[in-house]
Amino acid sequence: MSLPFFIVDVFTDKKYAGNQLAVFLGAGNLSSEEMQKIAREINFAESTFVTKLDKENNKAEIKIFTPSQEMQFAGHPIIGTSWVLMNKIFDNSPGEIKLNVPIGPIAIHQEEDLIWLKAAQPKFWDVFSKEDFTLFSNLKVSDFENQYLIQEVSTGSAFVIVPLNSKRALENLVLDKDKTDEWLKKNCKTSHRGLYFYCIEDSKIISRMLCIEHNQLVEDAATGSASTCLQAFILKYHASEIEAINYQGAYIDRPSQIHFKGKLSGNDFDIKIGGKTQFVAKGEWEA
Repeated sequence: MSLPFFIVDVFTDKKYAGNQLAVFLGAGNLSSEEMQKIAREINFAESTFVTKLDKENNKAEIKIFTPSQEMQFAGHPIIGTSWVLMNKIFDNSPGEIKLNVPIGPIAIHQEEDLIWLKAAQPKFWDVFSKEDFTLFSNLKVSDFENQYLIQEVSTGSAFVIVPLNSKRALENLVLDKDKTDEWLKKNCKTSHRGLYFYCIEDSKIISRMLCIEHNQLVEDAATGSASTCLQAFILKYHASEIEAINYQGAYIDRPSQIHFKGKLSGNDFDIKIGGKTQFVAKGEWEA
């Protein structure tokens, strides 16, 4: 069985930066186990599999896999897959499409060279102490932003949002893998567990996402799902409206830019993230 595939770099204005993504077409006959094996073989942060395609109505259904598990929602795979469909597969380069993922339909639109998605309503879960983090990292209590909480937030995938008070603390961050893994397993509510550290310095959002995968401490270049959680956190605790760029990936030499555009009205969160995508390669995969 031969599957057409595309490789793109997401959340970047140039190739060989941002977050890598493999997009496999015609995957409706693959089992979840087969998709997982392919995702493990290509070993990007995530790969997507288009299981249904409706060209007449500009709709598609996809499944998302990391090298170790299936994801219910993930930002950079949705943005990158949408770019491939809108610019390489669907006729007439439509400005809007609908993408079905496990958590439900996602509305996508393109403005010039930015692809935007609208996230689901966030859930705000447990709050954690700064002292917890001193047990498995090199952070001191004084490295944390005093005004804001450390909290697990989900918009489909959950992340612990950790506000730091300086770029220096973010840049010098070191985690103990085993102690971090133990803390995540003990405290996080879902099987997907990640830490999203960020700071706001000179009105600039800078972030790092770290998690444990295949018993390794992994840092992600650009995490769209974590960015929707961070945007929800900022709207709830910082300001009720935001238009900004979240800079991630610089510390692993994959600089990324995730565009934020959000508003909180009463209890309704309007969370949008956007990004540019760069075409890298295409080919045929023998499944």
